[in-house]
Amino acid sequence: MTSPASKPWILGLTGGIGSGKSAAAQCFVDLGVHLVDADHAARWVVEPGRPALAQIAEHFGPSVLQADGTLNRSALRELIFKDPQQRLWLESLLHPLIREEIRQYLARAESAYAILVSPLLLETSQHQMVQRVLVIDVPESVQIQRTVLRDKTNEEQVRAILKAQASREERLSRADDVIVNDRDPAWLKSEVERLHHFYSTLRGGQ
Repeated sequence: MTSPASKPWILGLTGGIGSGKSAAAQCFVDLGVHLVDADHAARWVVEPGRPALAQIAEHFGPSVLQADGTLNRSALRELIFKDPQQRLWLESLLHPLIREEIRQYLARAESAYAILVSPLLLETSQHQMVQRVLVIDVPESVQIQRTVLRDKTNEEQVRAILKAQASREERLSRADDVIVNDRDPAWLKSEVERLHHFYSTLRGGQ
């Protein structure tokens, strides 16, 4: 049995769209930190052969499956977009499974701390799984500019996504640490390294 002191504590890493969460996460991975991405966990739980996929197909019918047996995300999105009750049904099925997937993955960590990257860390119950919160923050104008360039989308769509996420003020008010990511990648890397040294000295994230 490992003593509780040696059990890695969990850092939640979040930020709005276009803030550079993924770039920051990669800097931590390069430093050898064990990391799980909530978006990846959400994809794993609905892979063919997993019970969730069978339950989804049973509930919504075969139209939500592709010919190869994988989930047809756009068909499913359309169904739950039209009917909020269906979205709630799907969330109550998937959220506990995603949490369990994340928990199991984090439990394998061998670094002093592990990271849960999630765009919806503060909007869902996922924040209960972490001991400390790091927010990657950028001014809204930068978020819009970056996302339009990256996703070849328009400003209106990006603004709609921003509305669905926690407001910048709310995120910052719940952050233990903040990196304002409005400079170049080398600067981001040095900020992550600085925090990594600090985090490696913490017990339980405090």
